[in-house]
Amino acid sequence: MIDFTLDQQNAVLQVRPTGPLCAQDFDQIAAVVDPFIEKNGNLHGLILEIPHFPGWENLGAAMRHFRFVRDHHKNVRKIAVVTDTALGAIAEHITAHFVAAQVKHFPAAQLDAARAWVIAAE
Repeated sequence: MIDFTLDQQNAVLQVRPTGPLCAQDFDQIAAVVDPFIEKNGNLHGLILEIPHFPGWENLGAAMRHFRFVRDHHKNVRKIAVVTDTALGAIAEHITAHFVAAQVKHFPAAQLDAARAWVIAAE
């Protein structure tokens, strides 16, 4: 399961997994984000608030997740990974090879700093 919000004024999608990810999670996000991108252009940023990574419900959910990333990564300028898990330490380096966006890790207590970085002009 994923909780998400789209701040349309700042063009920022904030995502927080709350349980094992399922294919429908990505369909629900796409239903909100795709029309916004089509109408307004790219997102300024994506904030991934990840207290812990819950994994995927099944292989189909993992595949839908990878397709979602493939189909959307060029429409996001910045990605803030907000977590205290080991994932955050490596995400900044590994994801840079797979996505077009700038990626930066923030400790969980710095959610506001992550939002400010994502919104800030380059």
